[in-house]
Amino acid sequence: MTIHLTFFWLLSLAHISLATHVNDTLLWGPYRPNLYFGLRPRIPQSLMTGLIWFGTQDFQSVTRARHACEQGDNLAGYTWTKFDPRQGGIQVLNDSLNNVKMTTEFLKVPGGDHGGSWAARIKGEPLTDDKPSHISTIFYVGLEGLGGLDMETEENEDGIEGEFRLSGTTPELDDFTIRVTDTGPNKPVEDGVFASNFQNNIGKTHFLGRPVTSGSVWKAKDVILTALIERARFLVTPYVDPATGNPAGSGTPDPSYVLQLPDDVFMNSNLFAIQKTFDGPFQFDVYYDSASNTRRLSPSIIDSGMRDFEASFDEQFMRTFPYPSNIPQEKWENIDAFSKAVTSNLMAGVGYFYGNSIVDTKFSQEWDEEDDGPSADNGAEENTGPRLSEPKALLTATPSRSFFPRGFYWDEGFHLLHIGQWDNDFSLEILRDWINLIDEDGWVAREQILGEEARSKVPKEFQTQVPNYANPPTLTMAVTAFTNRLKAASARHGPTDADLGLDYGMNAGPQTHFTTESPSDPGNEFLQNPELAMSFLKSIYIPLKRHYEWFRRTQRGQIKQYGRKARSKTEAYRWRGRSELHVLTSGMDDYPRGPPHAGELHLDLISWMAFFTRTMRDIAEFIGEVDDVVSYKDIEKAILNNIEDLHWNEDMQMYCDVGVNEDDESYHVCHKGYLSIFPFLLSLLPPDSPHLGFILDLVRDPHHLWSPYGIRSLSASHPEFGQGENYWKGPIWVQMNYLVLSALHNTYAAHDGPHQAKAKEIYTELRNNIINNVVKEYEQTGYVWEQYDAISGKGLRSHPFTGWTSLTAMIIAEKY
Repeated sequence: MTIHLTFFWLLSLAHISLATHVNDTLLWGPYRPNLYFGLRPRIPQSLMTGLIWFGTQDFQSVTRARHACEQGDNLAGYTWTKFDPRQGGIQVLNDSLNNVKMTTEFLKVPGGDHGGSWAARIKGEPLTDDKPSHISTIFYVGLEGLGGLDMETEENEDGIEGEFRLSGTTPELDDFTIRVTDTGPNKPVEDGVFASNFQNNIGKTHFLGRPVTSGSVWKAKDVILTALIERARFLVTPYVDPATGNPAGSGTPDPSYVLQLPDDVFMNSNLFAIQKTFDGPFQFDVYYDSASNTRRLSPSIIDSGMRDFEASFDEQFMRTFPYPSNIPQEKWENIDAFSKAVTSNLMAGVGYFYGNSIVDTKFSQEWDEEDDGPSADNGAEENTGPRLSEPKALLTATPSRSFFPRGFYWDEGFHLLHIGQWDNDFSLEILRDWINLIDEDGWVAREQILGEEARSKVPKEFQTQVPNYANPPTLTMAVTAFTNRLKAASARHGPTDADLGLDYGMNAGPQTHFTTESPSDPGNEFLQNPELAMSFLKSIYIPLKRHYEWFRRTQRGQIKQYGRKARSKTEAYRWRGRSELHVLTSGMDDYPRGPPHAGELHLDLISWMAFFTRTMRDIAEFIGEVDDVVSYKDIEKAILNNIEDLHWNEDMQMYCDVGVNEDDESYHVCHKGYLSIFPFLLSLLPPDSPHLGFILDLVRDPHHLWSPYGIRSLSASHPEFGQGENYWKGPIWVQMNYLVLSALHNTYAAHDGPHQAKAKEIYTELRNNIINNVVKEYEQTGYVWEQYDAISGKGLRSHPFTGWTSLTAMIIAEKY
């Protein structure tokens, strides 16, 4: 069934960079996070797998088949309880409607020259023993791009018994086999009335093979269920009265007897589906054997491998996120399970995306431009409207598997803080992919909607990206976290110049040196090997500098106009891409701002630019860019001065945005909330700042930002509190509370100053509030949430939201 082209392997030479996956422990993963369970390699147009299941308690259940994560499926919870990106993991899905607790186990088996082999175990059991649990599962395998799939098991129109086997080959993966086999005491559904009519196919494995066009494997569910339903109509016809359409005689057969795949394979099929149907507990395994890996997979390998994985995971978790002495022992068991789950879900929510995006190079709002300000023109000759970009690849964590299964710049920096604690090098792989998206002008889209599958989850009005629109540059937090880990490695091991003969950053001031730890830790090789670390920092410096300069050029605000006075004549910033009611580019979508105006200035953006400048200085010091270090220090000083000169309101005793009124006069736009404390959030203020006391009072005031559940996004006394869409007008966001806690823990409670004692007190109480509420809501609902209600603490909006809400585990372990 596979067409083998004579030039097949010649073409594979063009993919040589992808074909060298020798012992690549990160090649395979559940990199289709939008699915309840979907595996693929980090290779464009390659092999993809997925799992579909539905109940057979009635004929309508197939219309509610589970495949893509949907909040409307109303699962009682689905969570990876343990996951490591290099080893595998365990996921539990509680499907109340179909009365089944599904467990998916994924195990990587390294070896060979093509990323190793892997095994998946899918098992289920009734959630409630006194109710039926009739489940049909469909595991599918699809292949795009060069290569082919063949069904090796002999076809049978009544289904097959025993193991189902496929063979395949691609330029990057070389030869492989996929086997699906029962490994549990699986029992078919019994229907005494009609069993004899269907005795030839009861309890067997059913299948199909279909050719699908390139780029369409993601639509596998539609292809598979269409064939299944057509087959069911044919099988049930003899039992239906043609005049009325109602069951005839003694009724219709059990749905499990007729909701079956057609047991046929078309020519040139590149999509295969394997169906099994069960009554009660079940278990089956899927084995992907790479031909270059001599270790053939078996049930015993999964048994022993998963035991070893769980022990390894627990040991590493204890080492990475040690038990904090300030949490009561009686609470620790639940908190430990919670921390492991949200950490695992964050990493198992990493997806690999490949495709084009929609870009409009010229679009802008009328107030995005000003006569003597920066132009939105990025070099395009004419406005051709939205168009498709060249395809790109991206490995990225996703905020929510059900609602936001794609990459978000604003979120990613927070994701990488957490991922980097567990696996430094995995976080760098993700960071590198984002850096590679920076174009020649220095722009990177704030949402990465790559390909048709990603676009299928995005409303049309949000699909187009605009190259003069920014987002908070949180990737800089990931870079800073990496350099901090390098410094910590240096402190642990001491200088090694004499041994290694290395002197990195020799003219850049204080030096950082490392030793190579032994044995090698595959998740921390960049911390153990100084050459790798320096090579990485040098490789990202130029594109990141281009990105930094893009921010300074395209998001610059006006100073000399409107009678403004500031020590620096250049350092002021404002977000492009706002509307009357929203500044989506800021990340705080509906947070109150002044009326749109080309002359407005935004406090949060200038604060981010101060942080960005510090990060660039930090990298420059590491790699020895001496002149740049001096320049960044001057820019940082200018920005900090202008935050004071332009944004501090002495009468209100708070930091504010700056607007322009109808008389073309500059004025402060002051709204107490996250925005007004931004210089504090990013630790831009010194511990002895005369403004710190006012900020701490605002944070701790229950009439404004303080609540028993976390810091509110907008003051409870603000007239817009809780109004409108109420997205950033009060609700509590964990990542912003993480920034508050980080600033308190690392800066204001850690260093001498007039407010150190108060900072410590606020830190302790706020940390407890966040932990208690997020864990409580998780235990009650089965989910972590996008945000939490400012009055009750109840989880709100998208769920599961194991993006930046997973930072709760970092808060528990006090990792800032």
